[in-house]
Amino acid sequence: MPTVTVRVAACVFAAFALFPAVAHAGEFSVTDEKADTEISEVSRIYLDGQLVSTIKLNDMNRAKTVRIPTSTGRTEHSYTLCGEITIRTPEGRVETHEVSSDGVLHNPDGHRFYALGSNGFTDFYLLDPDSPETAEHRSGLSEACAAPIS
Repeated sequence: MPTVTVRVAACVFAAFALFPAVAHAGEFSVTDEKADTEISEVSRIYLDGQLVSTIKLNDMNRAKTVRIPTSTGRTEHSYTLCGEITIRTPEGRVETHEVSSDGVLHNPDGHRFYALGSNGFTDFYLLDPDSPETAEHRSGLSEACAAPIS
């Protein structure tokens, strides 16, 4: 009986050696928080052109942190943030702003980034306050974000 168990274990080991799982180098996190003037927010995070997370915030769900795995062999990653932020202006009007940006993350594994908006909710980017040089942000709207269809 032990010989059969050893042979089965050897076959399983050989199968994993022939078909290795996709290896991840590590991961980083992104935290998004709803500002007091926001009614709601939907953010999409793309890494190297692939959608990796969608975050939906409102009064019931004011903040969310997601973990994003990175692939083995890469230390530079392009990112795009796309989103729609609905705010109430000081005059009481409701406005929805489409926000987006592109950038590059340098060795992001182990870092904690925050999704931040600035310039009256017209700019949107990632920042690690403890290591600002880790995220490079390109100002201006991303051409990679398509307008949502509702």
